[in-house]
Amino acid sequence: MARFLDDLPLALAIVLALSLGLAPFLPEPHVWEKLKMLAAGELRRGIDVFDLCLHGAPWLLLLAKLGRMALRR
Repeated sequence: MARFLDDLPLALAIVLALSLGLAPFLPEPHVWEKLKMLAAGELRRGIDVFDLCLHGAPWLLLLAKLGRMALRR
Protein backbone atom coordinates (compact mmCIF):
# COMPACT_ATOMS: atom_id res chain seq x y z
CA MET A 1 0.00 0.00 0.00
CA ALA A 2 2.85 2.36 0.82
CA ARG A 3 4.35 1.82 -2.63
CA PHE A 4 0.97 2.60 -4.23
CA LEU A 5 0.70 5.85 -2.27
CA ASP A 6 4.26 6.81 -3.17
CA ASP A 7 3.62 6.21 -6.89
CA LEU A 8 0.23 7.96 -6.93
CA PRO A 9 0.50 11.54 -8.22
CA LEU A 10 -0.81 14.08 -5.72
CA ALA A 11 -2.68 15.91 -8.50
CA LEU A 12 -4.64 12.75 -9.33
CA ALA A 13 -5.64 12.26 -5.69
CA ILE A 14 -6.83 15.87 -5.52
CA VAL A 15 -8.82 15.58 -8.75
CA LEU A 16 -10.47 12.37 -7.55
CA ALA A 17 -11.41 13.93 -4.22
CA LEU A 18 -12.83 17.07 -5.82
CA SER A 19 -14.72 15.30 -8.61
CA LEU A 20 -15.99 11.93 -7.34
CA GLY A 21 -15.70 12.96 -3.70
CA LEU A 22 -18.01 15.94 -4.08
CA ALA A 23 -20.31 14.83 -6.93
CA PRO A 24 -23.12 15.74 -7.34
CA PHE A 25 -22.30 19.31 -6.43
CA LEU A 26 -25.83 20.71 -6.13
CA PRO A 27 -27.78 21.21 -3.90
CA GLU A 28 -24.95 20.06 -1.63
CA PRO A 29 -22.03 17.64 -2.01
CA HIS A 30 -23.23 14.06 -1.65
CA VAL A 31 -20.53 13.08 0.84
CA TRP A 32 -21.50 16.01 3.07
CA GLU A 33 -25.15 14.92 2.99
CA LYS A 34 -24.17 11.36 3.97
CA LEU A 35 -21.89 12.59 6.77
CA LYS A 36 -24.77 14.66 8.16
CA MET A 37 -27.01 11.57 7.99
CA LEU A 38 -24.33 9.55 9.81
CA ALA A 39 -24.04 12.17 12.56
CA ALA A 40 -27.82 12.26 12.97
CA GLY A 41 -28.06 8.46 13.12
CA GLU A 42 -30.12 8.31 9.93
CA LEU A 43 -27.66 6.31 7.81
CA ARG A 44 -29.58 3.03 7.79
CA ARG A 45 -30.22 1.96 4.21
CA GLY A 46 -27.60 -0.04 2.36
CA ILE A 47 -27.52 2.40 -0.55
CA ASP A 48 -26.71 5.26 1.83
CA VAL A 49 -23.81 3.34 3.37
CA PHE A 50 -22.57 2.46 -0.13
CA ASP A 51 -22.80 6.14 -1.17
CA LEU A 52 -20.80 7.21 1.87
CA CYS A 53 -18.11 4.64 1.07
CA LEU A 54 -18.06 5.55 -2.63
CA HIS A 55 -17.87 9.31 -2.12
CA GLY A 56 -15.64 9.10 0.96
CA ALA A 57 -12.98 6.81 -0.54
CA PRO A 58 -11.27 9.54 -2.63
CA TRP A 59 -11.00 11.73 0.46
CA LEU A 60 -9.47 8.88 2.46
CA LEU A 61 -7.05 8.22 -0.39
CA LEU A 62 -6.03 11.89 -0.44
CA LEU A 63 -5.55 11.92 3.33
CA ALA A 64 -3.46 8.75 3.14
CA LYS A 65 -1.33 10.27 0.37
CA LEU A 66 -0.79 13.48 2.35
CA GLY A 67 0.00 11.51 5.50
CA ARG A 68 2.50 9.37 3.64
CA MET A 69 4.13 12.49 2.19
CA ALA A 70 4.39 14.00 5.66
CA LEU A 71 5.99 10.85 7.09
CA ARG A 72 8.54 10.65 4.30
CA ARG A 73 9.97 14.10 5.10
